[in-house]
Amino acid sequence: MPMTCRLIALLLSLFLALPAAANPALEAVIADNLDQIERPSRRTVEPVVARIAATGPVGLALLSAWAGRSLGLADGRLVIVTGDGATDAVTGQAVTGADPKMLRPNAGVRGVIESALVAGEIASPDRARRAAALASIARDGTAEHLAALRAAAPEPDPALAARRARIEKLLTIRFDADPAARVAAIQDMAGDVGLDFRAALNPLLATRRVASADEPQGANIARELRVGSDDFPREAAIALLTAQGLVQPRLTAADQRNALAAHIVDGRVGGVSVAELSDPQARDRAYEALEGAGTVPPAATEAETEAALAGIRFFDVYAEPEAAVTDAARAAQRGAEWRLGAMKGIDLGLDALSLASIYFLAAIGLAITFGVMRVINMAHGEFIMMGAYTGYVAQTLIADRTLSLVAALPLAFAVTFAAGVVLYRLVIRHLAHRPLETLLATFGVSIALQQLAKNIFGTQARPLTAPAWLEGAITMNDVVSISTIRVAIFVLALLFLGLFLFIMKRTRLGLEVRAVTQNPGMAASMGINPDRIAMMTFGLGSGIAGIAGVAIGLFAQVTSELGQQYIVQSFMTVVVGGVGNIWGTLAGAGLIGVLSKVIESFNPSNTLAAQTFMILFIVIFIQFRPRGIIPQRGRAAEA
Repeated sequence: MPMTCRLIALLLSLFLALPAAANPALEAVIADNLDQIERPSRRTVEPVVARIAATGPVGLALLSAWAGRSLGLADGRLVIVTGDGATDAVTGQAVTGADPKMLRPNAGVRGVIESALVAGEIASPDRARRAAALASIARDGTAEHLAALRAAAPEPDPALAARRARIEKLLTIRFDADPAARVAAIQDMAGDVGLDFRAALNPLLATRRVASADEPQGANIARELRVGSDDFPREAAIALLTAQGLVQPRLTAADQRNALAAHIVDGRVGGVSVAELSDPQARDRAYEALEGAGTVPPAATEAETEAALAGIRFFDVYAEPEAAVTDAARAAQRGAEWRLGAMKGIDLGLDALSLASIYFLAAIGLAITFGVMRVINMAHGEFIMMGAYTGYVAQTLIADRTLSLVAALPLAFAVTFAAGVVLYRLVIRHLAHRPLETLLATFGVSIALQQLAKNIFGTQARPLTAPAWLEGAITMNDVVSISTIRVAIFVLALLFLGLFLFIMKRTRLGLEVRAVTQNPGMAASMGINPDRIAMMTFGLGSGIAGIAGVAIGLFAQVTSELGQQYIVQSFMTVVVGGVGNIWGTLAGAGLIGVLSKVIESFNPSNTLAAQTFMILFIVIFIQFRPRGIIPQRGRAAEA
């Protein structure tokens, strides 16, 4: 049995680690019942197995070997045969030169042995062994396991107790002989969306199709089928009649014509003149005459087939004979399907929220530069790429993943902030109020930065590995889960939203940025240097893009084209949300994230189609709200 295979190694290792001393109790049981062990019977072996299990770890090791068919009989003593040789089943001493007769218990005896093993493991003082036993039962439970679970002492650990209670209910649904107990177990778990519960319900609701002149007596009928319906076409009904022997295989017109032609004698076939064979009824009479003579195989004519269809009823019959059980299972399955749909909706919402946080993190820097300076920075994606590569370099220099990530975030900000300031001083400031030239210039910078990254890091993807505490996922059930990295990115996006609002509302830099945004000329007359504010704003937006690159690099491949995957979505997020409005950027990211995941859910294998439909939707949306979801108001909107 699978469970025995998993336990045998542990039990044998414990057994072999014991001192090589005889176990008097086990010796006595073997001596009294050696014949029963050699030739066991399912009806009489249970007391012997119980006595062996009661002798302790040595007895459990013997039972494991017996169930695993690695127990043999040599010179009147039991030996456990392993790949390295044989050992005495009682003392654990090596046995050399033995030629044991292997004992091969049948399935019934193995079930009794496994039940005893499970009972022994469940009662173990070691929590890990009890947990392993429950995991084994959950994977491959039997009726004997159900009896062992019910007979075992209460589980002291709350988590294992809950797990054990669930497994017991699942085994009750599958194996309990009392229908009322099975119904109660199903009703207790109603609404559960776990895969194990749904797997336990499926066999109960499995059906087979039956053809009968009358309603089958004593059968648990799921429904009566109508011939010619979408789920039960006429061909399926005829095939079922043929399979059950209620009608001979159908005779096609071509087969009938060929058979008749092959048996024409003196212008007649089956007593019918060839001249009369143009009549279908005459052909049927001729073929039936050939059937009676045994010269052609029996076959049903079209008329016989129609008569059989008219006189036979068709049913879907449950494999489970108890109607109360199938009724409870069907109600539980409906509830599970409803909750499963709700859980899938929640899971889709979490995915959309995760994607929206990524888009927001990628677009927040662009929202600052595009919203404040009206600069279309086509190199924004390359700042994301630079941040990701900065994280990779930090990880190669610092072995500790957590420490390298902590160092990478400010380092990526510093590197991309400096790069943004340099780009502004060398290019952007000389192209003020010339959007077309700015777009072309930054596009050229984008290409140059990509080629520079290829020259430095190569074309192969570079790994940016997340720390161990960011690996895995937060799982609520079998349906709803979200990766820990996505949660961290969502938290990071919220932190940057709060940081942006603090800078803009509570600092002098934020005050000056808002002044320059609303009226650059008036701000200059009040002593504010618009050129300095534009440079700091561009650097701040570039620095935030670098931090976004570190976050994105934790789950995406770090290549020179990394930024190009997010530049389009970043621009769409800013434009749809509302230029120059951080709340609009947040709303735009949410709309695009939700829209992408909803469209993608209809055809998960074709993400390109999802992106195409999303872009079409956004184009239509902008026709009706050209200034975005939350448009900028005041003088800045008029500038």
